[in-house]
Amino acid sequence: MPTATLNPEIEAEADRLLRSLMHVECDPRGRTWNLETCREIAPLTLEINRLKKEKNAVILTHSYVEPEIIYGVGDFKGDSYHLSLMAKQAKAQIIVFVGVVFMAETAKILSPEATVVVPDRGSGCSLADSIDGDGVRKLKALYPDATVVCYINSTADVKAESDVCVTSGNVYAIVQKLPARRILFVPDRLMAENVRTEMKARGVDKEIISSDGTCMVHDQFTPAQIAEARAQFPGLKVVAHPECTEEVAALADYVGSTGGMMKYVKTTPAPYFLMLTECGLVGRLEVEAPEKTFIGGCRLCPYMKLNSLEKVRDALLAPRPDQIVTLDEGLRLRAARGERAKEEADLERLAKKRAPTAADQTSCGRCGSPAITQR
Repeated sequence: MPTATLNPEIEAEADRLLRSLMHVECDPRGRTWNLETCREIAPLTLEINRLKKEKNAVILTHSYVEPEIIYGVGDFKGDSYHLSLMAKQAKAQIIVFVGVVFMAETAKILSPEATVVVPDRGSGCSLADSIDGDGVRKLKALYPDATVVCYINSTADVKAESDVCVTSGNVYAIVQKLPARRILFVPDRLMAENVRTEMKARGVDKEIISSDGTCMVHDQFTPAQIAEARAQFPGLKVVAHPECTEEVAALADYVGSTGGMMKYVKTTPAPYFLMLTECGLVGRLEVEAPEKTFIGGCRLCPYMKLNSLEKVRDALLAPRPDQIVTLDEGLRLRAARGERAKEEADLERLAKKRAPTAADQTSCGRCGSPAITQR
């Protein structure tokens, strides 16, 4: 039988993909990344990367989406606020936000002139969708003297009703600095509990009132899971996110943002890491810190896993009206006021004066999370 002729462009692309993806064991669909697997997706990544150049587009990939998207076509990778800032600096005509819808809204808030699209409009968020602008207005009526602090994992109409918007990396420093004693924190009840605990530890007198939203990934981790892992893996470091429960955060070696968790793992010598976060972050760490060893424990976000290379391609080729993110200009301006991005650098410096408290991480199908079926 004659040997099939290999396409040099496909082979070069497959080799490029393999150099990153070969390290991924925490794959949401249980795939093994080898040269053949990379050849299968290479035509699609080549097409998407050509379309980006033709359309002056930038692709933002959140750390929780599948690795072939991040390392195959992503221009920037990270958490939602960082990605929106990168898109603003890139000044692209089209922004494809591969994450969930509220993140694309943040990109639109910061880059109003760009066309912002999402691969799947169904990519919601249990936390962001737990309260809307009307719900915040009702809480403000109950607590008229409170300063409203919204976590960035919120919809644009919630941001528009807030006084200040925070990230998981600067929340403690910003809340501490606010002059008001009474804080109305939305939408994350568990992060609010962690803020309350941290303010007490710092000797800061704050009354923290919160709405009742939680992240369907981070609220699943338990102290028992940590105890079992420490018993099995001596020297284990536990990394958690402030969206986890107060009990979990208290037992973690590090609690912080996605970026903070990445830095902690990369710079901390330890035989094992337990990542209490979405599994996509474990995949990133396997690529970027292949010398580290991760044990099971992460959880999958079904909303993040709605994204696929095919949907990214289709959103670039001819986005449907439902894939295009639009915001009323008045609402966008009110939401932008709440971002308070200009204060972030100074507040981060203040936060660094104390020891870190906790963080989060991920793991995948091999860790017990169910396999993902693309729809």
